[in-house]
Amino acid sequence: MVQANQDDFISDLVIKKEWCKGCGICVAFCPKEALFLDEKGKAIKDKEKCTKCGICETFCPDFAISLIKRRLSPNAGDETGFNARK
Repeated sequence: MVQANQDDFISDLVIKKEWCKGCGICVAFCPKEALFLDEKGKAIKDKEKCTKCGICETFCPDFAISLIKRRLSPNAGDETGFNARK
């Protein structure tokens, strides 16, 4: 069995603004100061600063922040498998 390594995944930090109550806990715990509250008091990320460490997801009391990890296809970039059906 082949072991997956860190390079086999891509991650994205998703903030569900409709769930965010603007408590600022994520902002306080972000080690890279990549999160802030917008004019409506909702969490927003700075894409340049965010390292997708997931600390904000851990501390969000409203589950408004999710770190989504997706496995890269071993055939990414070629026209085999699912992409061949387009």
